[in-house]
Amino acid sequence: MDLTGRAARRKVRVVPTRRAGARRPEPAPSKLRRAETWAGLRSGDPVEVVGLRQRSAAWTFVAHVTNSDTGEAWVEVVGGVKGDRRVRSFDPSRIFAPGAGKAGRLSLAEEPQLPLG
Repeated sequence: MDLTGRAARRKVRVVPTRRAGARRPEPAPSKLRRAETWAGLRSGDPVEVVGLRQRSAAWTFVAHVTNSDTGEAWVEVVGGVKGDRRVRSFDPSRIFAPGAGKAGRLSLAEEPQLPLG
């Protein structure tokens, strides 16, 4: 694509998004409570997530989050398949200790404080 002539000389005009001196709104108070420990886990501990089609995915616990308004809770993990690390959130009932043999076992939400070492 050759940008000679009029297209090359065209200037881009930058439009400011807010007026100078305008106040920024204060952030709303957070209704989310994050805990870096939960059910015997600490941030960085390996976990298994059930119900995913990614069989070779490896996950690491990040935090347990609770919405204080709704009571809803989820677990944040980081990981995925090799070469594709993502932060994901899952229902606590889908989180298991690594190698726990999920058949007949309870999730960490149902059987908290497991010795994971």
